[in-house]
Amino acid sequence: MIEAIFSGLQASYSPAEIDAETSFYFSIEDIKKTVVLTPQACRVEDGKTIEEVDCVCKSDSDFFLKIWNDGYRPGMGDFMGGKIKSNNPFALKDFLAAFGK
Repeated sequence: MIEAIFSGLQASYSPAEIDAETSFYFSIEDIKKTVVLTPQACRVEDGKTIEEVDCVCKSDSDFFLKIWNDGYRPGMGDFMGGKIKSNNPFALKDFLAAFGK
């Protein structure tokens, strides 16, 4: 299910939501993906292909699916409790918006 979400990102990308190149690294259990969003395109790569990304997101698959499929938005308690980890939670909000979420 997680792989299918990342495979479909390019098709559902709305570049108007992103005004500068932004890189993301997702670690969802054993799935590792780098996603680069620009005002023109979305690029998804396996693994960590950029050493210093703008935003790191680590979570388990159930919590990621809750965010992606159910529209749940993590709160401070989720971050503080370790359900989701990120160095840039505001960029995650932009990421979701770029895919109509």
